[in-house]
Amino acid sequence: MEKFIIDSAEFNAETGEARFHYRLSDHTFTERLELGVGFDLERAQSNDFAHLLDLAAAILGVSYFKLKAPKQIDLTALSLTADDQVLIKDVYENGLGEFYTRNDLKRFGQIQYDFAPAYEVQHDLDWPAKSLVLIGGGKDSLVSVDLLTRANIPFTPFAVNPKGPIITSTDQIEQNPIFVRRYLSPNLFELNGQPGFYNGHVPSTAINSAIAAMIAALYGYNEIILSNERSASEGNVEFDGREVNHQHSKSFDFEQLIAKSFATASHNNLGYFSMLRPFSEVRIGQLFARTEKFDQHFSSCNENFKQNQDGPKRWCTNCPKCHFVSLILAPFMSPERLTNIVGKNVLDDDAKLDAFRELSGLSGHKPWECVGEILEAAASLWHLAHQDAWQGAAIVKILKPELEAFYGAPALESAWHELLQDANTHNVPEKYQLNEIARAS
Repeated sequence: MEKFIIDSAEFNAETGEARFHYRLSDHTFTERLELGVGFDLERAQSNDFAHLLDLAAAILGVSYFKLKAPKQIDLTALSLTADDQVLIKDVYENGLGEFYTRNDLKRFGQIQYDFAPAYEVQHDLDWPAKSLVLIGGGKDSLVSVDLLTRANIPFTPFAVNPKGPIITSTDQIEQNPIFVRRYLSPNLFELNGQPGFYNGHVPSTAINSAIAAMIAALYGYNEIILSNERSASEGNVEFDGREVNHQHSKSFDFEQLIAKSFATASHNNLGYFSMLRPFSEVRIGQLFARTEKFDQHFSSCNENFKQNQDGPKRWCTNCPKCHFVSLILAPFMSPERLTNIVGKNVLDDDAKLDAFRELSGLSGHKPWECVGEILEAAASLWHLAHQDAWQGAAIVKILKPELEAFYGAPALESAWHELLQDANTHNVPEKYQLNEIARAS
């Protein structure tokens, strides 16, 4: 049986370079991370860091595993706890759910994992009370930044492979960031385009979180703060007997799994949570609109972040992300301000009707993108139809009767009001439940 083999990882404390090694068929791969320098050498030599290096090796391996997606994975070279093993199975099955669906591969419950006996970490690190905030260059992480700044809570911005909007938005934060450079094995790109090899979506939030945990161990942080909203838990389609979610590694279920793994890895000292989990995308749009500080520096368009390219202007205006972000910011902004941000008023372009029908559940299924819930999009469109500034926009005017016929006006109005309420399902520590700051204008 063909199998994917994850070999031992290496870390050079003098250069700050980590190397991860993988084997698949007759191919070998080496991925590199530049984790920087300036950390205490004892931290780099600790058991806690060595364990998190192994955990990262397992999670980063998804990028190479998917070339063939074999039904056997050999992880015996790694020291992994029982909680790690549960997490890794989730990453390779649910985290790759979109990849399996779009390549028509059935792997749920069919992969054999070969683990060494469950590892018991001999803890030898302290975890200073400092926080890393993952910055993605989009609106969500900048809302977390704004809330923390208003509350006078210190933090350090963190990103992997920063470019474009990540750099420009981080420049506006006025806090010294930590950046990690990730270099995928060059032969991965060569094989991606060849017959007999698969390609597709990987759980990037899981990957970046594993890297953040290594940084926390090396530089001394006890919290990793993300900015995933509650709608990230909604799936896209059913496939192979379960719901598939493009945003699985941003979901609340995944957050709980990886938080438990990190807690075990740190003797319950390393926290991991999403600060925006109580909020809908609409609520985040409302919070983002309170300041214009980041208007010309952020972007949620994924064209900026594709591997091996620098990306176009900040917004392509043609993808589901550009459409959805415009849609949930519009209720809280003038058409002029939104057009100045995105570069085009996509809500007044009837050529995009089909795209907005898909977003709002009138046709097809939820796009394979990090966009909000279908009813959230529908309620936002319907709400815009009752705003003087937006009711004449082509998309809004044409889709209003379709939305009312499909959902009913009372359901849309109720959904809109619910979207502005904060949910109670989250792991946000009390210190970061900044309800009064979030409600203040």
